[in-house]
Amino acid sequence: MTETRDQRSGEATLDFLRSAFPPEWREPALGQEAVAAWEQENRVVLPEPYRTFIAEVANGSGLGPAGDGGLQPLGWLPDTWPYLGPRQPGEPFPLEAAWSWEDEEGVDPEDPRINAAFHKGSIVLGAEDGPSFWLLLTAGPHRGEVWMIAEVGAGPAPGEPAWGFEAWVQRWHTGDGLWD
Repeated sequence: MTETRDQRSGEATLDFLRSAFPPEWREPALGQEAVAAWEQENRVVLPEPYRTFIAEVANGSGLGPAGDGGLQPLGWLPDTWPYLGPRQPGEPFPLEAAWSWEDEEGVDPEDPRINAAFHKGSIVLGAEDGPSFWLLLTAGPHRGEVWMIAEVGAGPAPGEPAWGFEAWVQRWHTGDGLWD
């Protein structure tokens, strides 16, 4: 695995995440063994508190911060996800900063950096307004941050500094953030 295991999330964080996702909307938690097997297969250790959340609370939810379909189960992709190749969550996420490739003259839509941004170093948390997607970065210097990616570019959410999983859920749950 490419990252060391983060310290397990604190009970206060897990209590908050449990309260944010009502039981009737939760998909069954995966359990620690299933999460560890997914991590081994994908050569990555998921960042906390997301890792403990999917292992012990819920592996996705029909209700959640992602507007189109809620929080995706681990490894699932929204129906609107552009297939550009296999997912590689254990490879480092390639971007160091926000990049609007649509605004950069001379960038070809087939640029391999765009493909890498969609497929390396992240899992997809869900979709927002169809062609925009929430990513949780799983490898590289921005590991643990939530980013938004779309056909026009990618960047940390909501900007610098980026939210982590808990802050992303909290902003949605309290209505304080992009969902206002």
